[in-house]
Amino acid sequence: MNIIKKVITLNDGRTIEIETGKLAKQADGSVVVKMGGTMLLAAVTCAKEARPEADFMPLSVDYKEKFAAAGRYPGGFLKREGRPSDYEILVSRLIDRALRPLFPNDFHAEVFVNVFLISAEKDIMPDALAGLAASAALAVSDIPFNGPISEVRVGRVNGEFVINPSFSQLEEADLDIMVGATHDNIMMVEGEMKEVSEAVMLDAIKFAHQEIKKHCKVQMELMEETGKTVKRAYSHEENDEEVRKAVESFCYDRCYAIARSGEDKHARSDAFEALKEEFMQTIPEEEREAKALMVSRYYHEVEKRAMRRMILDEGIRLDGRTTKEIRPIWCEIDYLPQAHGSAIFTRGETQSLTTVTMGTKLDMKEMDEVLIQGTEQFVLHYNFPPFSTGEARPSRGTGRREIGHGNLAHRALKSMVPVGQENPYAIRVVSDILESNGSSSMATVCAGTLALMDAGIKIKKPVSGIAMGLITDQGNKKFAILSDILGDEDHLGDMDFKVTGTRDGITATQMDIKVDGLPYQVLEQALEQARQGRLHIMDEMMKTISEPRAEYKPHVPRIVQITIPNSFIGAVIGTGGKVIQEIQKTTGTTITITEEGEFGIVDIFGENKEGMDAALATIKAITTVPQVGEVYTGKVISILEFGAFIEILPGKEGLLHISELDWKKVEKVEDVVNVGETVTVKLLEVDERSGKMRLSRKALLEKPEGYVEPERKPRPSGGDRDRNNRGFSRSNDRGNPRGRSGDRHR
Repeated sequence: MNIIKKVITLNDGRTIEIETGKLAKQADGSVVVKMGGTMLLAAVTCAKEARPEADFMPLSVDYKEKFAAAGRYPGGFLKREGRPSDYEILVSRLIDRALRPLFPNDFHAEVFVNVFLISAEKDIMPDALAGLAASAALAVSDIPFNGPISEVRVGRVNGEFVINPSFSQLEEADLDIMVGATHDNIMMVEGEMKEVSEAVMLDAIKFAHQEIKKHCKVQMELMEETGKTVKRAYSHEENDEEVRKAVESFCYDRCYAIARSGEDKHARSDAFEALKEEFMQTIPEEEREAKALMVSRYYHEVEKRAMRRMILDEGIRLDGRTTKEIRPIWCEIDYLPQAHGSAIFTRGETQSLTTVTMGTKLDMKEMDEVLIQGTEQFVLHYNFPPFSTGEARPSRGTGRREIGHGNLAHRALKSMVPVGQENPYAIRVVSDILESNGSSSMATVCAGTLALMDAGIKIKKPVSGIAMGLITDQGNKKFAILSDILGDEDHLGDMDFKVTGTRDGITATQMDIKVDGLPYQVLEQALEQARQGRLHIMDEMMKTISEPRAEYKPHVPRIVQITIPNSFIGAVIGTGGKVIQEIQKTTGTTITITEEGEFGIVDIFGENKEGMDAALATIKAITTVPQVGEVYTGKVISILEFGAFIEILPGKEGLLHISELDWKKVEKVEDVVNVGETVTVKLLEVDERSGKMRLSRKALLEKPEGYVEPERKPRPSGGDRDRNNRGFSRSNDRGNPRGRSGDRHR
């Protein structure tokens, strides 16, 4: 084995090791990246030839976490890793977005990138190493690639930037972004922030790039040592300069005119397609099929160049807007009468219908990743049906695009949505995109804000979002920054970045840069233009609703939340959940209990106020500590020769001795009370050692005139008293709040 190792040293002394030549040697390239106890295996393979019909880069990236890496079993019946989780898909997208633009434009062979988490230290975040692992595997292969790249996470903790912070450090951070870059250029940025400024975000990107340069240098050294500086030769495109010139001559001016017409999306698309077909008719019929792919490629280049020149030279966009102009916006709330909250946000030809649903803690999303377990109180789902773009095809379920766009919108809103004790509800936001022509994820952010306020959720501040674009000429000497981009402008542009935030700062961002050598000054200008556009959109939203509703809608189930001592949780649940299940059954409510330190947080969820009040009263009674001297109305549970046991509070029974039934002598307990009857009694005494209670009925009756206290007989010995069961009360687990048994109901 020819094992080669390289080491990257971070500023704080931590190290990242890259090793090749030991594992997966039949792949075109493979490496193991190690940081502490965390290890990732990356392997890349490439088809020998491209498919004849391929005119794009068929790249597949898959990131997979092995549960054994953290010494855990997968869940489910099969006990093996199944389909990728949302988290794994999101990491795969992060890798893909940084790698894809760096493959040669004319390289069309299928490339597969696989990254596996094979060892996991609990406090190290592996996603920050995945991009480096993928790039290093490409570096030691002969696959054509204009890298290397690396990806790092930047967190800001106590005002200081940290490279690849740990899970625990990130809990204290107000900025969390992932940056992917080559040695010279930023390629990708994604992350979330707690209302930071544009300047802070830009500084974080620069800080990340300085670290990435070190990673790229080490990978270049690795390429030299493995002898992979020269990549494989390929020829995946057939070219004909005469056809290229013919397409240019026939189509450019007419493409420019179509772009300049200001038609809507479908009319413009139809006109472009008709022009291409018209050119195809100029080619001899027997040659058309053979040259179809070539003509499509040349025509796309002409179409793209015409649209870009129009924007750069005239400052006019495809729909007639100026570069800073935002499309018309209209909003509506409470559109769906039975939803807990709903909103429509429409900006130009992009429209989101968004709903809010409020549930209990039982409805929270359960997370069971290799390194992340727990529940998530706020979730957001994004749906993109084919009809939103006028496509006639079936919907095949949730794809990677939906998960990625939904994650961006979720990050944008989550820091503004109250959680924990500020808000007892589980919250689900669902955005259904009904029309799409650019930036449906940002429409989701805006519609989500409106729907949350319509539902009465007390969000901290409203959030809006905008998608920006960039068009540059060669060498970036001339450029145009585009606010609120169309779908075509996203496709033909050099940068697509989305920024969300409140009036006071940024909450999330996603950026993909497709051009080399973009100056930071251009990025700074773009961020400022985005801020202005974002505030304009916010102003339009606030015309519909400016703050959350004061009250929830009448049909929204209510939650009552109380805190009880930890020691009473078992009493409320009962043996095997018997008590809590009975309360839920009889009151028509849903009850959850969460243990937090020395207390239990009890949530009572229901639609009927009477049922909720009854459940609350029962729980309060269970958790009430009986007080000597207080009067209680209880139920007779059982009768013995010497008295009756009375349940004065749920699970709390005391002895009403025959001598305490009445002032007059009682021969038989049943002469005064019977099983099942209610009786009002006074608590006379609680034994400090056993907790047993002594009750009295006669203490509440008027003492007869001339009453003489009867002479008391000597009390029997302790053994006789225990044998005759004449103590204060019988032992009862339910009466002892610490005598818990059964599982807790969460």
